[in-house]
Amino acid sequence: MDKGRLEAFSDGVLAVIITIMVLELAPPHAPTLGALAGQWPVFVSYVLSFVYVGIYWNNHHHMLKGVERIDGRAMWANLHLLFWISLFPFTTAWMSENSFAPLPTALYGAVLLLAALAWPLLGRALVAANGPDCPLARVHRRGGKERMSIVLYLVAVPLALIISPWLACALYAVVAALWFVPDRRMEKIVAP
Repeated sequence: MDKGRLEAFSDGVLAVIITIMVLELAPPHAPTLGALAGQWPVFVSYVLSFVYVGIYWNNHHHMLKGVERIDGRAMWANLHLLFWISLFPFTTAWMSENSFAPLPTALYGAVLLLAALAWPLLGRALVAANGPDCPLARVHRRGGKERMSIVLYLVAVPLALIISPWLACALYAVVAALWFVPDRRMEKIVAP
């Protein structure tokens, strides 16, 4: 099967996710800077989640550049990834509306962790559909950022519950910083 429909569907789902998140940004009821400043938890949560969705969109695009075709397994793996990303608006809203309370912040991290675990499953499914010599296979074998992200999430989630939601959020931001620049190995392999 051609990868075009999977790519278009994924782009649409990610666009809807961003739309849902931005709709959670309700303007303050008073026309003052103080009222706007009171919205900082909502804005900080939105920015972090927007960056995460952007990272997944960007890296998803790069991942699909490394393959020619998909199969049913890849389609289900992609849906599995999109399912976890589709929970970003809910966990973002819960975390921000509760000013980064421990449980919502931990759940936010758990959803980030589950999306991170779904990412290599999609990569493996795409490699299986395209063979061990496809460009994605050469990059997918390494996975240091993937492993480091998972470890940081596994530390951050209990940290949010036991010690500090703010330290957990700092680790979530560290993971985002790791992924902010797309994998240059993939860019080199699929460059025109």
